[in-house]
Amino acid sequence: MSEGRPTIVIGAGAAGLMAAIFAAEGGRRPVLLLERTRDGGRKILISGGGRCNVLPSQVDPGQYFTSSSPNTLKKILRSWPLAAQRRFFETEVGIPLALEEESGKLFPVSNRARDVRDGLVELARARGVRCRFESEVAGLRPEADGTWLVELRDSAPITAAAVIIATGGLSVPATGSDGVGLRIARRLGHTVHAVYPALTPLTANPAVHAPLAGISLVVRLQAPLKKGAFTTEGGFLFTHRGYSGPSVLNISHFAVCSPPEARQPILVQWSPLDAEAWADEFQGPGTIHIASVVRRHLPARLADTLLAEARIAPERTLAQLRREERTRLLEYLTRYPLPWTGDEGYKKAEVTGGGVALGDIDAQTMQSRLHPGLFLCGEVLDAFGPIGGYNFHWAWATGRAAGLGARDYSPTPPHSEP
Repeated sequence: MSEGRPTIVIGAGAAGLMAAIFAAEGGRRPVLLLERTRDGGRKILISGGGRCNVLPSQVDPGQYFTSSSPNTLKKILRSWPLAAQRRFFETEVGIPLALEEESGKLFPVSNRARDVRDGLVELARARGVRCRFESEVAGLRPEADGTWLVELRDSAPITAAAVIIATGGLSVPATGSDGVGLRIARRLGHTVHAVYPALTPLTANPAVHAPLAGISLVVRLQAPLKKGAFTTEGGFLFTHRGYSGPSVLNISHFAVCSPPEARQPILVQWSPLDAEAWADEFQGPGTIHIASVVRRHLPARLADTLLAEARIAPERTLAQLRREERTRLLEYLTRYPLPWTGDEGYKKAEVTGGGVALGDIDAQTMQSRLHPGLFLCGEVLDAFGPIGGYNFHWAWATGRAAGLGARDYSPTPPHSEP
């Protein structure tokens, strides 16, 4: 019998905490939150440089990526609109949010990620959720009476009325992500689209731009596609191993997913100036040094590096710049082929691309279409968004939907008579 059995949430990250909070709403059934680390919510703690960008200031479903149906993704995101999420954090969790104008991100007024994690844990406990930390799940098994058997590594199994998988993916394994939810979903017959590190820095071997490490600027990146191109704008950072910053992270999945024999080219426009605007700059007085013009819009070390790679001596003047040299320099300034050769992988990836196919779940309740009483949410699903709170928005929306779906679910034995 399922009477008195708890709803079990596996994983106390962003999605899992939200799922537990809403599964416990109304106190219909006990909720048990299982977490393999000693405290949970570690990605919340490290996000936004320890400040936690809780939400973006605006959301377009078209900014998300999935190998599943984009329409299903839209339905899920629209189930809990951005304004309602903000109200929840400010009124229910008690964390006022403030807009950072230059980035378009919403941060807690305190600028403390710990306030977000702790606030969610406290709200879950206030609603009656029982948290068991350092408790590792080994597997799930559906039972004949419609319940679920949750197998644990170091203790006896627990029978649950419903189970929510909120275990995350494989990104930042130091936070506790080990892919167990993906493995469980696959064993239970779910389609799991190929996973890969997304929003991860790119590397170059040899690291030709290592001398520029530490230089940051705002750029425009472009990855040519079969039809059109994917373009992203934002911060760019030279590192000792390659390239990082929001613009690089947001385009990295195109690089990661391209086969070694056909590496995806990434073209850089180093400033707001396009080729036409740069050409106008080079129409200045002929006595001005070319380097002076380029340094006017770019960091000096980067300007000198680009001139050297374009084989143009910095002491040359605009009057001395030949047509073919001008054409080559314009290419280096506006369509520079970034010499990446690899990526930092899951160790530094913000999220996991791929995951459980969205077609395998009900978009309203997050319940598995294969197994009644099984719900999935967060990073384990096949969707991710860009840098800037978009993946928290996904976690909050799917976590809430899964929690409400599990709360309202009533186990019935398979093939039972109505």
